[in-house]
Amino acid sequence: MGKKLNYGRTFLIGLAFMSISSFWQVYDNIIPLILQNTFSLGETVTGVVMALDNVLAVVLLPLFGTLSDKVDTKIGKRMPFIIIGTALAVSFLMLLPIADKAVNLPLFVGALFGALISMGLYRSPAVALMPDLTPNRLRSKANAVINLLGAVGGVYSLLMIKFLVGDGKRPDYQPLFISVGALMVTAILVLVLTIREKKIAIKVLKEEEIWAKENPAEAEAERVQTAQKEMKEEQEQGEKTKLAPEVFRSMIFILLSVFFWFTAYNAVTTAFSRYTVEVWKLPNDGFTDCLMVATVAAIISYIPIGHISAKFGRKKTIMGGILLMASCYLAAAFVKEYTPVINVAFALIGMAWAAIGVNSYPMIVAMSKGSDVGKFTGTYYTFSMTAQIMTPILSGFLLEHVSYKTLFPYALVFSLLAFLTMTQVKHGDVKPAKKASVLENFDIED
Repeated sequence: MGKKLNYGRTFLIGLAFMSISSFWQVYDNIIPLILQNTFSLGETVTGVVMALDNVLAVVLLPLFGTLSDKVDTKIGKRMPFIIIGTALAVSFLMLLPIADKAVNLPLFVGALFGALISMGLYRSPAVALMPDLTPNRLRSKANAVINLLGAVGGVYSLLMIKFLVGDGKRPDYQPLFISVGALMVTAILVLVLTIREKKIAIKVLKEEEIWAKENPAEAEAERVQTAQKEMKEEQEQGEKTKLAPEVFRSMIFILLSVFFWFTAYNAVTTAFSRYTVEVWKLPNDGFTDCLMVATVAAIISYIPIGHISAKFGRKKTIMGGILLMASCYLAAAFVKEYTPVINVAFALIGMAWAAIGVNSYPMIVAMSKGSDVGKFTGTYYTFSMTAQIMTPILSGFLLEHVSYKTLFPYALVFSLLAFLTMTQVKHGDVKPAKKASVLENFDIED
């Protein structure tokens, strides 16, 4: 008791993240098509709209995360935000196909803005629910379960796009939005009916007490380890020093790398649904196979990437991922019409992105030890979010005023810039320890 992860409960907690991932998959791929085909907005303006979610996230995620820390209701701290946020998000989501059919731009923009605010309202509380209800030693496994459910949510939306979106420049998107809204409502309804937040939080504490009594040696070792960790953190807080000049230089270059590879990758993910229509002349659901292949390949690759990182180090694994991704962008730039072989390239892109994502943040943490880990964690997210705000606008401008065929060369250039800046990173490259279980390979930063 208290020693093994409660997989059933963790699965139920992860339903919130599954619903969130389902929404974002539709937002990233369908909203640009509606903005362009229904409302005839240019690529630059479309890019501005697509950057809006990241702008709002910078403000809303920490705000509502902090608010949920302070709230205490009969149903818990996080549940009110999850319930209200989902209800509002789905309500606004249902207005989007109505506005699309009526060609009502003010209604569409208003509903979209409302949906984005609603998603921001409950994303942080939904993510925080797992650590609230899971013992510290089991959170790595639990986070892996959460990440896998997030992937399931994304794949669900891609499948719905594939089967429910018809042909033509302006298909009826209502069945798609209803299916995604239904998943979101069902997932949160099951979550609310099965997870009693306050009751489980108390139960987890009691289970921990029982486990500690039954396993005194392990409990004492864990207590000592925790105390030592806290003491070390307090010591580091009291002895915060500036990074050594050579370490600071490495930090700057890896942060630039983060900016460049997010600039490349997010440009492709944001514009790909439009690119397949305009350049490869595929139907509106033609992009789904590539993205599903990339998602599944990323999931499968987490385990081998863990072994590769342990053998060759994080830096070499990241640089290999960047080169692999850049090679695929280069090859895609020469593809004039869709061929099933392109799915191989997207499988490799998924693997490459996983190699980068698994290793980049831990390198920043390793460099900032003894300084201010929290500050550089915030800086990491600042650089990644800034890239995701900027790149839909910049790449959209090129798509509109130069050519759609600039998309993959654009991604290639920024990938190569990321590779060049990574060559200048001389610190923080540690070989990660072997994971305690296979599942923990899926415990990655969001």
